Amino acid sequence: MSIFSIFTLLGGLAFFIYGMNQMSHSLERIAGNKMEQFIKKMTKNRLSGLIMGCIITVAIQSSSAVTVMLVGLVNSGLMNIGNTVAVIMGSNIGTTITAWLMSLVGISSDNVVIKMLKPESFSPLLAFIGIGLIMLSKQPKKKDIGNSFIGFAILMYGMLMMSSSVAPLAESPSFSGLLVSFKNPILGVLTGLVVTAIIQSSAASVGMLQAISMTGSLSYGAAIPIIMGQNIGTCATAILSSIGVSKNAKKVAVIHLSFNLIGTLFFMALYFGMHIIFDFGFVDKPINPMGIALCHSIFNIATTVLLLPFSDQLIMIASKTIKTEPERKIAFLDDRLFERPSVAIAECEKLSYEMADLSKTSVDEIVNKLFGYSVELDEHIAELEKMVDKYEDRLGSYLMRFSGKELSVGDSRTVSKILHTIGDFERISDYALNLTESAREISEKRVVMSDSAMKELDKLGKAVEEIVQKAIGAYISSDVTIAMEIEPLEQVIDLYTEVIRQNHVSRLQKGECTIERGFVLADILNNYERISDHCSNIAVAVIEADSDVYDPHEYISKLREKDNLQFEKMYNTFRQKYMV
Repeated sequence: MSIFSIFTLLGGLAFFIYGMNQMSHSLERIAGNKMEQFIKKMTKNRLSGLIMGCIITVAIQSSSAVTVMLVGLVNSGLMNIGNTVAVIMGSNIGTTITAWLMSLVGISSDNVVIKMLKPESFSPLLAFIGIGLIMLSKQPKKKDIGNSFIGFAILMYGMLMMSSSVAPLAESPSFSGLLVSFKNPILGVLTGLVVTAIIQSSAASVGMLQAISMTGSLSYGAAIPIIMGQNIGTCATAILSSIGVSKNAKKVAVIHLSFNLIGTLFFMALYFGMHIIFDFGFVDKPINPMGIALCHSIFNIATTVLLLPFSDQLIMIASKTIKTEPERKIAFLDDRLFERPSVAIAECEKLSYEMADLSKTSVDEIVNKLFGYSVELDEHIAELEKMVDKYEDRLGSYLMRFSGKELSVGDSRTVSKILHTIGDFERISDYALNLTESAREISEKRVVMSDSAMKELDKLGKAVEEIVQKAIGAYISSDVTIAMEIEPLEQVIDLYTEVIRQNHVSRLQKGECTIERGFVLADILNNYERISDHCSNIAVAVIEADSDVYDPHEYISKLREKDNLQFEKMYNTFRQKYMV
């Protein structure tokens, strides 16, 4: 093997890895916010976790990426350690698809249809289509499809380069002798482990093995131990990603390693034990790329079937290896998720739901206890406000990092919606905290409102509760219909607030109220009014996320037009409900 053949081999490996990464990242962007649905399904049960792990790995063509993603999710507190086991097993099955795609290189036939299945036949066509989609299409999703096509073509070209570089070795006795030595199970496993760990890609390692198999010098007996070792070597990525994370997150890497290690030891013992007894005839036969894909699939599927019932034991091994640490009260995103934008953004959205719910809780509690102040209530709402502040700070900082990233249309809209609303959630919690000051003043100064003022505040408080409920509900469910109801209600709250102010002046003139009560009343009305204003902002953001334009002023003006019958109908409904 000449120095130039080595250059070709290394170049082919580089093209393979680059093409794999290009295809993986493009496919992930195509999946976009659908990844959120997969993540949610992961946590249901073992079977759904297994299926979802397999589907996600097939979608993004990287089991290592899935494992690193799991490390990030657990480290963030967004996923329970117990729910990762089945997902890891599913990802091991999903990664076998890559080997089957690579096996197409070994197809040999004069049939036109079969010839079209060969990578050297259809890869150039895919590359041409991919370039066309990138250059001619203005839609980001179509560009991503084009990039995935080009990534696949580059990957296949790299595979062919590796095959051509090792082809001359078919006639080399020393090379054949080297491959025979891999029949030693320990040497074979170590070789597969080390190579895979170095290049950080089991797909690339399997691809190299498939390229070597095309020389006809690689036997089943030599290939099987290497394949098993490759499964252990792929754990290196997860182990490296677990450096500097929480102990719970480290357990993900331990589970991944123990799963592949136990599977390898068991099936190595089973395979060689049965070979000694039955003397398998296929051991010395040459293996081809399709045979490698078959062995790779059988091993991963069999290991999953064997160890899936023992998921709890794998968790126990991880727990004994890494001491358990308590889960965080508030989950925040790990930087490792940043490399998987669709997943990170989906989890950001889930955290924004938590933030929104905290703001709603603050309003509900203070509105119902405005005249029932307690120190416990004050401290609780203050704690909620601190938590909301932390959510805003962390979410805002994290999401701003995506400004230079290429995102899918859906992910881009989600980021915009979150950034436009988290400030409103924070302000709502601030005003809820302000209301506790009014409640404390009422309690400490023994302020007694008139019966009419109490009735007005009760109705207004219920209106504020409803608008907050609608705003948060519309945001979490992305329900534009509910969002459209918020502006009419906000207008009613504004009108009723002004009516209450005028009524207070009238009562003051009649001697039915005092100036001191008026100050407290004014603070309450101002906070209620500001809360409803921010609910209006949230509604606008929800509507904007469902369209392509963001112009809140234009939206508001259109709603308030006299000929807007829908707006008038909803406005009158809310007015009758709270002002009559």
